[in-house]
Amino acid sequence: MSKDLTTSEIDRQNILNNPYALAEIEKAAGIQGIPFEGKTVVLKEQVASFFEVTPRTVENYLERNAEELARNGYEVLKGNRLKAMRLAIQSLVDPERDFGITSKTVRLGVLDFRAFLNLAMLMTESHRAGLVRQMILDVVIDTINQRTGGGTKYINQRDEDFIHSAFIEDNYRKQFTSALKDCVAMGNFKYSVYTDKVYVSIFREKSKEYRKILRLEEKDKVRHTFYSEVLDLIASYEAGFAAELRTAFTKKGKPLAASEVDALFRTFESMPHWKPLIEKARNKMASRDLAFRDALHRQLSEYVTPLAPSDFERFIGEKSKELAERLEEAKDVMKRLKERE
Repeated sequence: MSKDLTTSEIDRQNILNNPYALAEIEKAAGIQGIPFEGKTVVLKEQVASFFEVTPRTVENYLERNAEELARNGYEVLKGNRLKAMRLAIQSLVDPERDFGITSKTVRLGVLDFRAFLNLAMLMTESHRAGLVRQMILDVVIDTINQRTGGGTKYINQRDEDFIHSAFIEDNYRKQFTSALKDCVAMGNFKYSVYTDKVYVSIFREKSKEYRKILRLEEKDKVRHTFYSEVLDLIASYEAGFAAELRTAFTKKGKPLAASEVDALFRTFESMPHWKPLIEKARNKMASRDLAFRDALHRQLSEYVTPLAPSDFERFIGEKSKELAERLEEAKDVMKRLKERE
């Protein structure tokens, strides 16, 4: 999917919240700035020179995007911090350069590296900013692929919660299919029909549609790609609806017709306690898939938000691991869970 960083604040924020990609981008960019308070900052004049635009152009972007840039490292210095900046500038190899700062300067805007990148992703007048944007996108893709071993199809499995959620969900899946078998008067297609009803209720897509969006191959199992929060909610649906089916079956004394099961499901999915859980699952799926898998769930576009830095740590950070490592560590846990059945 082609990303236009100049128009998408969510895509910009996902990049700026990814500490692993930022570290690699900073190495590749080689920006020379001013050491200040333990980091490197640049001034408006330096930004204008780098992007080959006028200082006024930079000022216009700072004014029009003040909230976003401030959130990502742009700030205005005054008082003692401004004095400290003057000293930092004087300590540079070229002390003759004062960047327009005089004794009358009482406020000074500075951008750290995140804010500098933020500005590069906004600026449309500069050819060099366009080159920086392409470099940013390339580095982000390379960083995620490198840290996930070359692909993101199963990035969900790097989450430390995945194994437990998958194991529990599999148990409830058996309860669900058993209830369908015993209580519903339909052919074997009923399993796919009501599985799709669960999927549509939670994330507005049938299995076939989800496969297409994630570009899954025929051999790929859909549930192996779900995030733990989605698996947990599917398990809740399956356990709850299985109980509803058995109650209705017992009351009627014979298997339910398709129309009866459909009506039962409509009532079941409309229960108000599902709403916050569904909204959370939709947010996680839509936001993570866009950021990690470059996959847009158009039916869930309203739920897309930037990922927090903790999500990058969770799925590509030092705490994330390949499924094989997780399985090895989880043998004893799964054994205990199995014994409790």
